[in-house]
Amino acid sequence: MKNFLKYVLATVVGIILVGIIGTFLSIGLISAIVAMSSPQEVTLKENSLLRIDLDAQITDRSSNDPFENLEIPGMQNTKKIGLGDIKSAINKAADEENIKGIYIRIDQVMAGYATCEEIRGTLKEFKEESGKPVYAYSENYSQKAYYLASVADKVFIQPEGMLSFSGLASTHSFYKNALEKLGVEMQVIRHGKFKAAVEPFMLEEMSDANREQINVYIGSIWNTIVTDIAESRGMATDQLNVIADENTTFSPAYNLTAKNLVDSTLYTDQVADFLKAQVGIENSDDLNFHSIADMKNIKAKREHKGLIKEKIAVVYASGDIVMQSSSPFDEEMIVGNQIAHEISKARKDTSIKAVVLRVNSPGGSALASDLIWREVQLTEKVKPIVVSMGNVAASGGYYIACAADTIVANPSTITGSIGVFGVIPNVEELFEDKLGINTEVVKTNELSDMPAVTRPLTKHEKAMMQNMVENVYSTFVNHVADGRNLTYEQVDEIGQGRVWTGENALELGLVDVLGGMDDAIEIAKNMSGLETYRIVEFPKQKDPIQEFLKGFSTKVKNKIITNELGYAAKHYKAVNTIMNSNGIMARMPYDISVE
Repeated sequence: MKNFLKYVLATVVGIILVGIIGTFLSIGLISAIVAMSSPQEVTLKENSLLRIDLDAQITDRSSNDPFENLEIPGMQNTKKIGLGDIKSAINKAADEENIKGIYIRIDQVMAGYATCEEIRGTLKEFKEESGKPVYAYSENYSQKAYYLASVADKVFIQPEGMLSFSGLASTHSFYKNALEKLGVEMQVIRHGKFKAAVEPFMLEEMSDANREQINVYIGSIWNTIVTDIAESRGMATDQLNVIADENTTFSPAYNLTAKNLVDSTLYTDQVADFLKAQVGIENSDDLNFHSIADMKNIKAKREHKGLIKEKIAVVYASGDIVMQSSSPFDEEMIVGNQIAHEISKARKDTSIKAVVLRVNSPGGSALASDLIWREVQLTEKVKPIVVSMGNVAASGGYYIACAADTIVANPSTITGSIGVFGVIPNVEELFEDKLGINTEVVKTNELSDMPAVTRPLTKHEKAMMQNMVENVYSTFVNHVADGRNLTYEQVDEIGQGRVWTGENALELGLVDVLGGMDDAIEIAKNMSGLETYRIVEFPKQKDPIQEFLKGFSTKVKNKIITNELGYAAKHYKAVNTIMNSNGIMARMPYDISVE
């Protein structure tokens, strides 16, 4: 009895101590979050440079989530940075006297080519309008990194470094054989001979139609890349294509200067000496660098005093389009009724004179897309609404854009893919032959168990699904025809699920202007007749403490899956997405990768 009481007392004391320690840890963590969320005063040093380190995944919008860049021991971590933060830092650097130029430290770029175009365009504008220089340096330039760096006044590389320049390749994975081995049949109903989103689940190799569309859109992206590099480096595009055919990845660095891809081969200390000479500081002194995070806490110069009443709303729509967020992964989602509600709020707010809808989505649920499309259509009737397309605005991503007054896309934006499909997995073989699970159904009516995943669809059921797909496709095409002032036949001709670049889409009438977010905002400003305005962003971001309380376990789970599966994680996520989708889908190919 004495020992029993001793153990009970020890347990109680232990629980109390754990509770106390946990409380202090929680208070400390929350205090740290609050501290992180409070802007730190930054004083820009004289003769300094803005240093841009693109070592993070670039998203359209930065997050208030304090765990987004959390380092978990033993796990790889992908940091994230907002495109808006990068562009804002560059623009502020142009106005600040103490910032004498920009130094880009770059190896890889975790972003699409359209995002690179926006950053590159902002750097080009910085040079032209401020007269300040831009310098770039790397030990190893990826092709995407070099495309971005080539806008610099001087491009340097480490003497033993590498630069990849070999053209584009689009890689696609097919899961049909793997699913067959598991005993899973993906029953596909689609409209559009180019609707390649379902090909990985029904074919062992790429169809001729899909290969045709890929050749067109990667050719368009490559044309943009070589044209921009040629302009910056004073070269001909034909000359760059000859160099790309040789694949510079395995070429010594000194050959890169001979080919005029870089200006000099330098070590980091030599680059530091060069930069010191450019900004006018003693060689023995340290260089003064300011980061994007520093610039975030520098107020942009304002032309007008006081609070500006008139506003332009920027509504961000990034990720798969879904009816409800149920992904087991820490990924952005466009929840149909939520984004529709945000557009509705902007429409009804009389102080908001125009709306810019930023779309970065491969599509998803046709029903969720239609909810958003309706709000865009309603907004267009009462105030200007302009769409700014990011890396991808295809299928459902184009569906939600087509009713806008004006659509702006980067030349390398992936868009179009006007087509729909439905997929019903059949796991009968997996259950019965592989797992030994038999399924019995009792029903009151002939189709009470439709759609069932434990048996194949009947001919009648397939016909019903096909009819539904055709109806959704017809609605999609009609929406595009009405929004773009085209005939049904014209849209159907360029539809059929075919993917286009922004450059292609401009020629076809699917977009109006080539440009980025700033161009879309400028168009919205002019359409609404505003002279002064301020930007308000939707959805409103949660404060760091709210983010702390939301979805931490999901973020950790996603990090674990990514860490364990590595490159294969994207295939696992692709199959998981299609297996958990509901209803008719308006989505582009799942694993488009252009490098």
